[in-house]
Amino acid sequence: MYIKTNDVVQVIAGKEKGKTGRVLRVDRVRNRVVVEGLNVVKRHRRPTALDPQGGISEKEASLDASNVQLYSQKLERGVRVSYRFEGQGGEFHGTRAAALASFGGGALERIRKVRFCAKSGEVFE
Repeated sequence: MYIKTNDVVQVIAGKEKGKTGRVLRVDRVRNRVVVEGLNVVKRHRRPTALDPQGGISEKEASLDASNVQLYSQKLERGVRVSYRFEGQGGEFHGTRAAALASFGGGALERIRKVRFCAKSGEVFE
C-alpha cells in the first residue's frame, strides 16, 4: 500500500469525493485508511454503568485505500504515484540494481525507495 500515516490525500470516489484530509490510521490487512474529518458517522450509545449519559457520538469511519490518492501540492489535486530508487547523487532509477550500478555497487544504505509522481516530478517522503 502506498498510503502512509500523516499523508495528505484526496478522496476520488464516494460521498466525500473531491475532499482532502490527513490520514490518521492505515489498516494494511483490510486495505483501509481513516482520514481526518471525512466519512464521519454517528454512533448511538446506550447509557451504561460506565457512561450513564449515553447519547450520540461522531467519529471517522474508514475508507477503502483504492478510493484515495496522494495529494500533490504542485498540481493541487490527487495524483498517481509509483516507486523509484534514489541514488547517491539524488538521481532516480527504476530499480535498486540500476541505482547500485550508477556508482559502482556497495553502500546499500545510500539508496532509498521513494514514492514519486511522474507528472509533476514531486517526491513524497
